[in-house]
This record gives sequence, C-alpha cells and structure tokens, in this order.
Amino acid sequence: MTSTSTHLRSIALHWSDLHEAAGQPTQLGAFGLGLRGYLARLDQADAEQLEYEAHQAAHLRSLERDPMQLGDRPTPVRLHILDTMRAVEAALVHCADDIAHAAQRAPIAGPTARRTATHPYLTQREADIAAADRARRQQLAHADLADPRRWRYTGRRTASHAALWLLARVERAPGPCRRITDDEETRIGTVAAGAAARVERALDIAAQQRTLATPCPGCGGAVDVHGGEGRTPVAHCTGCGKIWAESGVIAA
Repeated sequence: MTSTSTHLRSIALHWSDLHEAAGQPTQLGAFGLGLRGYLARLDQADAEQLEYEAHQAAHLRSLERDPMQLGDRPTPVRLHILDTMRAVEAALVHCADDIAHAAQRAPIAGPTARRTATHPYLTQREADIAAADRARRQQLAHADLADPRRWRYTGRRTASHAALWLLARVERAPGPCRRITDDEETRIGTVAAGAAARVERALDIAAQQRTLATPCPGCGGAVDVHGGEGRTPVAHCTGCGKIWAESGVIAA
C-alpha cells in the first residue's frame, strides 16, 4: 500500500471522528495547549495565539443562548475542527473535480430512436433483432450514466467520498476512467498528504515535535516540545536538559 493510499484511507476513516470532535469541549491536554498555558503564566506565551484564542472564546460565547432561558443550551462548536473540515473537504473535492475532468470517460451515448417504417425491406425477425439491440444499448448507456464509480459534479461531494474516489484512481480500480498519469498521481499524493496531516493534527492522533521560538527561561537554550497522540505535551530544553509539563519543571 502506497503512502498516498494510506493518507486517503485515513481521511475517510477519521471523517466521522471529526464530526464528533467538532461538538465536543476543547481538550486541554491536546498538543501544545498545556504548554502554552504554562508559558502564559510566565508571560511568555505567543501573542498571536492568545489573540486567536480570545476571538475563538468570544465566538463560542456568541453561539450560546442566555443561560436564563429555559431548555437545553446548544453545545459550543470547536472552530479549529470546523476550519479543518472545510479546508480538507475543499481540497479533496477540487482535486477530484480536476482528475475526473481529465481522466473520466464521458457517459456512453444512447442509440437514436428509429422506426421500423423507415426500413421497408426488413423482415419482422430483423426488425425485432434491431429493436432488441437498441433496447440493450439504451440499457447499457443508462447503466453507464448511473455508474456509482463515476465522479459527479453535483450531489454527494463530501471529503470522505472524494478520498475514496481518489483512492480508487490511485489503486487503478476499474471504472469509467482511464489510468491516471504519474503527474496526476503525484498531485493526488500531495493533496492527500496535506489533508491527512490536517486531520491528524485536529484529532491529535499523530506524534508531533516542535521547537519553540521562546528560549529556555533558565539557560536560554532551544526548547523542543513533544506531544500528540492524546498525550500531555512536554517541553525539553536541549541546553540544560530541563523538562517541563503543564504543572512546571518535572525533571532536570
């Protein structure tokens, strides 16, 4: 299985997880959030991130009803999950549109209706055979037009459907399409890799490592952050060897 196939399968499998995560409360233990909370208490948090979180919190509050009203209050949405879903879906659908435009075969044209009266020299048997042939070709044309393996520019244009359709093209599955070229496969691979990375970051299911722009408060060395896969983020100074978690220094 190629890496492109892996990425496309991952997107299709985790798309429902994104829908569920969009309505869940923010997970404080997600990658980077715990560490940023610690750094914020030291007044060293990234100003842009703090501004984004302030706008996000204001928007979430605007989505809620007045607590004095009766009835259930709507669950606040997680904006970064919705942003990820919109970006991934737009990229995959646009890629599928382009690949289908270049590689998908046009539907089979149905036969032109002809009357037996225009063929006065045909016997009844020959006329019956011609009529049966036209009916068979009409049935084939209708089946080809309704083929579920055909990519359509209206209707079901979701990220998961686009991912599976592109997966079929990469794996050379049969259908109303020619074999994609190497350049087309490269483009699908690029889009799939970027989309899968977004999904994994949004769901916190991939191990990540980043180097903070803020140096170690103790020695001024570079600080690497390790997290993801549902783990609480931990920062490690490459200079003095100190290790931080949300609660503070846990090792030296």
